[in-house]
Amino acid sequence: MKRIILGGQAVIAGRGSLDSLREINGARAFIVTGGNSMFANGTIAKIEQVLQDKKIETYVYSGIGKNPDTGAVLGGLEKMRELAPDVVIAVGGGSPIDAAKVMALMYDYPDLTFDNMLTDELPQQRRGVQFIAIPSTSGTGSEVTRAAVITFRDQNLKIGLKTDAFVPDLAILDADITMSMPPHIVAETGMDAVTHAVECYINKSLDDFSEALARGAVAGLLEYLPVSYRDKTPESREKVHHYQCMAGLAFANVGLGVVHGIAHAVGGQFDLGHGLINAVVLPYALKYNSQDAMVVRRLARLAREVGCDDFISAVEKLNDFLNIPKSLRETGITEQEFTTAFDQLVENSLKGSTRVNPIPVTKSDMAALLKCIYSGTPVTV
Repeated sequence: MKRIILGGQAVIAGRGSLDSLREINGARAFIVTGGNSMFANGTIAKIEQVLQDKKIETYVYSGIGKNPDTGAVLGGLEKMRELAPDVVIAVGGGSPIDAAKVMALMYDYPDLTFDNMLTDELPQQRRGVQFIAIPSTSGTGSEVTRAAVITFRDQNLKIGLKTDAFVPDLAILDADITMSMPPHIVAETGMDAVTHAVECYINKSLDDFSEALARGAVAGLLEYLPVSYRDKTPESREKVHHYQCMAGLAFANVGLGVVHGIAHAVGGQFDLGHGLINAVVLPYALKYNSQDAMVVRRLARLAREVGCDDFISAVEKLNDFLNIPKSLRETGITEQEFTTAFDQLVENSLKGSTRVNPIPVTKSDMAALLKCIYSGTPVTV
């Protein structure tokens, strides 16, 4: 028996769907966002105007970085407790959405701390605050998942906290917001979505519902992501925005694999963008996982789906088109930095999503894999 959750109350999709905020009710809204982009393209101003027209007070907590840490969450939580909102709206990429998920849960449950959240079972539902997620990038799927990834600086590690209480009540997919994304963000977040769909598809916990979502997301992303990156057409931005959400719905019910295990370790250590690391790691991990016959069959199915002979080669070609670095060295990590952090990277990469990889990953295998990914050396299986 398996319990499948396909988002919260609703996914509201379509260009201009930001106007659906006119349907919500509340007295005070706490808006969580990242840096300047949502201010610069007018999204925050529009949200505030819609809410103020409904006599809903607003407060904007901004500055959430690309790898939100415990300090950023606690800073937002302190403001929430001062303002006592009944609506929380996360606007931006996966980082502010993930941070807002944890803020909202800790606000509803004052006894929660980051210490006991790592050791105790988390509450499975929020108690009072309504939570709305509005993604501005097309990649994380966080607007429909039960996970929130937070960086624990003391451990140099990104940890995925999981509970049904993190699933937003509403996910608003307004592709108009994505039109201001610069090409490198389109590339990195898009490859994050590709990684979600592919890792889900080769996971041994794949179910019939998630299989269709993941396979459809892979096909759609490989078709429209290059167009979104190169031409920035409204249609391609909308398609990628929808397919990344489908990938999120899929992996939320299945799990991921070693790509994300490594990405969380590397991101926690070097503060690189999550999608960028996923994109670099994905071809190496797929080659490693090709030791498993089931993985080989499913990758062959994906190859047929996208009209190519070899799916790993298709991913590599897509990375090339998107100007993704071919190795971790090319991302700017120096050899000294990599060597100094290596032992901790190996240990941390074996945690999290690596535990549900299609094949078990030993410590020696992980060490060898990380060296290949850093240097750009082909993986041999």
